[in-house]
Amino acid sequence: MTFSIASPLSRTTHRIAVGALFFLQGLCFSSWGSRIPSIQQQLHLSEAQLGAVLFSLPVGLMLSLPFTGWLTSKIGSRKVVTIALFLYSTTLVLIGLCQTTAQLVGTLFLFGFASNMANISVNTQAVGVENLYKKSIMASFHGLWSLAGFAGAAVGTLMIGLEVQPLQHFLFMAAVVMAGVALAYQFAVPKDAPAPANQPIFVKPDKALMGLGLIAFCSLICEGAMFDWSGVYFQKVVQAEKAWIAAGYTAFMSTMAFTRFIADWLTTKLGLKRVLQFSGLVTAVGLTIAVLFPHMVTAILGFLLVGAGVSAVVPLVYGVAGKTKTMAPSMALAAVSTIGFAGFLVGPPLIGLLAGISSLRLSFAVIALMGISVALLSSRIKTEEV
Repeated sequence: MTFSIASPLSRTTHRIAVGALFFLQGLCFSSWGSRIPSIQQQLHLSEAQLGAVLFSLPVGLMLSLPFTGWLTSKIGSRKVVTIALFLYSTTLVLIGLCQTTAQLVGTLFLFGFASNMANISVNTQAVGVENLYKKSIMASFHGLWSLAGFAGAAVGTLMIGLEVQPLQHFLFMAAVVMAGVALAYQFAVPKDAPAPANQPIFVKPDKALMGLGLIAFCSLICEGAMFDWSGVYFQKVVQAEKAWIAAGYTAFMSTMAFTRFIADWLTTKLGLKRVLQFSGLVTAVGLTIAVLFPHMVTAILGFLLVGAGVSAVVPLVYGVAGKTKTMAPSMALAAVSTIGFAGFLVGPPLIGLLAGISSLRLSFAVIALMGISVALLSSRIKTEEV
């Protein structure tokens, strides 16, 4: 469904503003991620305790999905993304104030809730900008989120090197995010695509949205596995030296970020279906190379391919879902996100379960099948149904 907004601002201005919001969201998340070891040490948490505590974040995220979609359809994504990013950055500061495990659990629940509020609303903004351009530009927005991950990690490394406490670090980053949001608000898309009247909070996705959700689910299984297990794979299977344990993760993140900036161009040239099919196959090939040839150079090559393969899947799926004719864009995004994010949660424990039964190499081989699934499911996409 094509929708154009009436705005005195140029589409380029809207694109820059929404891109800034994506970057600020990524900066907030990566700031937290860079200080997890510091928080763990500060609260004297074991690995098992930390794992249990971290589970509260996705719980908050999942519970916010239907509410956020409904709220965004009611008051508009510009208001919701502003509220969400202010809450997100404020909660980041609260993490730095936590003195007990219980406090951290509650705060991470709120952090996850705010994270998804920001995710759904900022992607709804991106759908609005994409409608102005009448071509795929969603992946480039997600590329800015990935770049923010590098920026946040770099700042975190600097803060740790300077022995700055997490609270002071988070206060600084929250100030940056809030200032950026205040500046970007006036240039964001003022009005979303119209929603059906009396939209309920819970809406069952139709067949087309279910298909898109399953594609995201399979891709996010791969992505979640890479985020949590790439270092372990290089340590135990590749048997990399200590200085090279993070090489696989770095390779994966690098190509994921870079490919997102060319994925829109490729989609315009080749078409959505072909890009999604190719993405799934590249993911499968990359994992297969890393499994069959678990050596430093070949494993890095494999992880580079996996990063390139998963990079465009979720952004492109979001872009299609946001143009649905059956419900408000925010509701469609929430529905697809709910299905897709389940894969992000399932991936890491699935790797661990399969590794316990057999081996880590075999578990990565099974995950490669998810890449093939992306290619097969993508061949059944009929964008005119969405």
